[in-house]
Amino acid sequence: MMVRHAMLDDLDAIAAVEAACFPPAEAASREDFRRRLKAYPNHFWLMFADDDNGNDGSLISFVNGMTTDERDLADEMYEDASMHDENGAWQMVFGVNTMPEYRRHGYASAVLRQVIADAREQGRAGVVLTCKTEKIPFYARLGFVDEGVSDSTHGGVVWHQMRITF
Repeated sequence: MMVRHAMLDDLDAIAAVEAACFPPAEAASREDFRRRLKAYPNHFWLMFADDDNGNDGSLISFVNGMTTDERDLADEMYEDASMHDENGAWQMVFGVNTMPEYRRHGYASAVLRQVIADAREQGRAGVVLTCKTEKIPFYARLGFVDEGVSDSTHGGVVWHQMRITF
């Protein structure tokens, strides 16, 4: 399975996976993704299941975000695609999604490793994401450091900001 960047044609699949992975209060809408894909499709990393012929099958995992010089991930970044700066120092990660039936096989880790490698190759300062408390050990295994509870109120839950600095 390979990881590739998104195209606008991937919109419906992306929105469907997001809806399967996050509760409605936390999930981005189809329109949110449409705006993001128009502004920064190369900051979506998609993994597809191989079909019987070795071609891309269904979308099983993806990571999306934007780049900015802002050091911390802020809730308004989710809504405002114009905050993206292609030359920004930090790769922000908005969501790490894996279809429930494909979890615990290393797919999200593989996609995140690609995000980290791309950010490093692009000369970014690092990668920033937020996660729920129970996910801290998962991200820590990939090298992220917990910076404590974030200011985020997204979805009405508590988020920890985590960072990898290069």
